[in-house]
Amino acid sequence: MSHSRIIVTGTDTGIGKTVFASALTGALNAFYWKPVQAGLEPDGTGDADAVARLCGIDPARVLPEAYRLNTPCSPHRAAEIDGITIDLAALAVPDVDGPLVIEGAGGALVPITRSHTYADQFAVWGYPAVLVARTELGTINHSLLSIEALRARGVSLIGIAFVGDANEDTERTIAEMGRIKRLGRLPRLATLDQAALSAAFAANFRVEDFGA
Repeated sequence: MSHSRIIVTGTDTGIGKTVFASALTGALNAFYWKPVQAGLEPDGTGDADAVARLCGIDPARVLPEAYRLNTPCSPHRAAEIDGITIDLAALAVPDVDGPLVIEGAGGALVPITRSHTYADQFAVWGYPAVLVARTELGTINHSLLSIEALRARGVSLIGIAFVGDANEDTERTIAEMGRIKRLGRLPRLATLDQAALSAAFAANFRVEDFGA
């Protein structure tokens, strides 16, 4: 099955979702879009800038965010602090000629507004998702809850991608209990650059699993 639009979501914040999204974007030579960026680095850059640096694609394939918010917190609150009202109609998926990787923010149930979560928005878009999970303690609970929440909204799951040190029993348990395809695991990289990330993705994932 060909997936021309793939959503990348996570079980939590700070788990390596953006690094995985960068690797997937590069492997598919896709476009990348993060609809809402909440929180900027001191130099004013965000996740899209990191992806452009890490994935090795033409920077023009990294699309501008619909909303670029200053405060590093849930988008619903970051927008309120910035005095901005997020219009869900502005989150229409851009029309691009080629594959598109769409990255959410934090976990699947992070609010975009006070009545609409990312999982709700994924259901509106109707595209399949990859769930990114860490391998550390607590991830079984977070992963199974995320799988249930996404499926309850009718979001189709391509599979689960792990990030971190190997934890065979944990990874297998999540895949079996969650009845979800185990796509692979991105290890911790001593040097995080485009070459190392590309090689690690190629060694641990099959692009065919993503509809390439």
